[in-house]
Amino acid sequence: MITPETKERILEACRIEEVVGDFVSLKKRGANLLGVCPFHNERTPSFTVSPAKGFFKCFGCGKAGDSVTFMMEHEHLSFPEALRYLAGKYNITIEEEAPSAEMMEAQSQRESLFAVMDFAKNYYVDYLWNNDEGIAIGLSYFRERGFTDEIIRKFELGFSPDKWDGLTSSATSAGYKEEILEKAGLLIVNEQKKYDRFRGRVMFPVASLTGRTIAFGARILKTDPKSPKYLNSPETEIYFKSKSLYGISHAKKSIVEKDVCYLVEGYTDVISLHQAGIENVVASSGTSLTAEQIRLIGRYTKNITVLYDGDAAGIKASLRGINLILEEGMNVRVVLFPDGEDPDSYSRKVSTVELLDYLTVSAVDFISFKTKLLLSETAGDPIKKAGLVRDIVETIAVVPDAITRAAYLRQASTLMEMSEAVLIAEMNKIIRARNNRQSEEQQAPMPDHAGEMLDNIEKEYEEEQLINDEHSTEVHEEEIIRILLNYAEEIFELPDWNKYLEEEQDKNKPKKKITDKKEEEEKPELVYIKVKDFIFDILKTDGINFSNEGYAGLLAEFANLVENETEYNSQTFINNLSPELKPLAISLVTPKYELADWKSKGIFVRLDKDRIDKTVVDAMAYIQKKMANKKAMEFQNEIKERAEVGADIDELLMHYQELIKLKIALNRITNTVINK
Repeated sequence: MITPETKERILEACRIEEVVGDFVSLKKRGANLLGVCPFHNERTPSFTVSPAKGFFKCFGCGKAGDSVTFMMEHEHLSFPEALRYLAGKYNITIEEEAPSAEMMEAQSQRESLFAVMDFAKNYYVDYLWNNDEGIAIGLSYFRERGFTDEIIRKFELGFSPDKWDGLTSSATSAGYKEEILEKAGLLIVNEQKKYDRFRGRVMFPVASLTGRTIAFGARILKTDPKSPKYLNSPETEIYFKSKSLYGISHAKKSIVEKDVCYLVEGYTDVISLHQAGIENVVASSGTSLTAEQIRLIGRYTKNITVLYDGDAAGIKASLRGINLILEEGMNVRVVLFPDGEDPDSYSRKVSTVELLDYLTVSAVDFISFKTKLLLSETAGDPIKKAGLVRDIVETIAVVPDAITRAAYLRQASTLMEMSEAVLIAEMNKIIRARNNRQSEEQQAPMPDHAGEMLDNIEKEYEEEQLINDEHSTEVHEEEIIRILLNYAEEIFELPDWNKYLEEEQDKNKPKKKITDKKEEEEKPELVYIKVKDFIFDILKTDGINFSNEGYAGLLAEFANLVENETEYNSQTFINNLSPELKPLAISLVTPKYELADWKSKGIFVRLDKDRIDKTVVDAMAYIQKKMANKKAMEFQNEIKERAEVGADIDELLMHYQELIKLKIALNRITNTVINK
């Protein structure tokens, strides 16, 4: 384990232009350097290196980071490996230390979970290769399956001994607490006893996007009717089944290069295809495909090819996954293997060239696949055929892009010998019905008297139309993080937000005539506040949480900084971020364009920093508006529910009225009010 002091020396010694310059030809452009991006194919350079900030950023593919990140991405190194490379480049001696029990205790629980999962993986791997039981049972099984030693080591396959406390005993001796083992899903604790979850099984480590072990899949080799064939890790703080894909860390580079991802069902399918030379493949880890998994693939390609085995019953049960892929705006094709074959078995029977040819020739679009699969069941039965047509049209209706839907409808019309106009009419009916259902769920009708009261409240303020923000909260979250990263320590005059509410309360009152000169000259006391304190005061008071995982992670890092009353320094802050968050932060502090030197020409351009009060206040007001709109909808639904059972709704109506006032005030702040 590299010491923190060594890490700091390495980061201080690194010069981003020297590190990147070893791999990319860079040319001076203003204060920065410009080159052709090494991470995607481009002709016009968009890869920018900032020596002053120590960051790189590609405005074509979006990759960003520092020297360590660049080496990790370009050379496919782990974080420690990248540090070692840079230490060698700058002749820095690496000092290491073994993690003690005290150090483990000081780590965050999340990091402790990662650490203990890594320990478990190494324990299972070592047992497979260096223990008689592991060699005789586990290693022989993998070799019998046709896996080479090279591929077994690549996927870090292992074996869990058939002992009640084999892993637990070894882990606690190394300083890991039983509490962490239990939270990681490795140890089961009940009233009777404690025992290892995985015993006498071959082990398949499941890795995160960055290659860190987060879970295990385990297969039993002996016949035991009381034990399941496959046993998987439970969900933990670092492992969410719906968001994880087996093999993604090995596959992501190849997925980008090939611009397609092969989706299979099992661990061995992924491993066998890798052994055959096809690396752009992932598995849904034994769970039903989820939208989160599809979005994860979508980071690297818009094209998914689903590989099915020859089991027709299993295929029909899996067709729901095609709809999910289409709903996410992805392009989907399907490959069906011969009867009795699956990706694992077929890849071991044919050569790599034959396998690639089969995947290319056999891949069909989902309409051809679904029609061919189900059409045989409708022969001579017009009712069944109508049902198939409706099924196909319902699938097309989930596609978000109208042009793509039109192309699919034309193809379906040809394949099913059905009028395109009929299919269009049916699809429009399905879409309208779906939209109506969604609308009813979001805003159910209210009893007449409750609806009338809400109408009266809104009519009271009808001279000002409330503009609902059409953007998602994510847009405002990004702006708030951008402001924090760039201006956290800036000080500005705290606005008097109450004046916007007072304007609403006083709008119908006669103007007060000022007779007292002293009163006329009286001004409110000015209050100044730091940007970071202002933002966190509002977020905490209003209970606002971020929905985007990346922005939420950066916000949590800032929250620690504010809580510990640590002064913000952008370079130090970003350098200490995790590899997952660092590129996002760098993207937000690296402007795509630089202003010309207008000042020398006598032209003064106002920047964000020059109007920081407006920049910060607007950002917070916009996200507050979004929260206010959401809260207003919740009040409407609660008023409806109470009114239906005859409960008192006066207090809720009062709160709803206050929300309307707040929305008007926030619209005034952001200048999004239309006066009628």
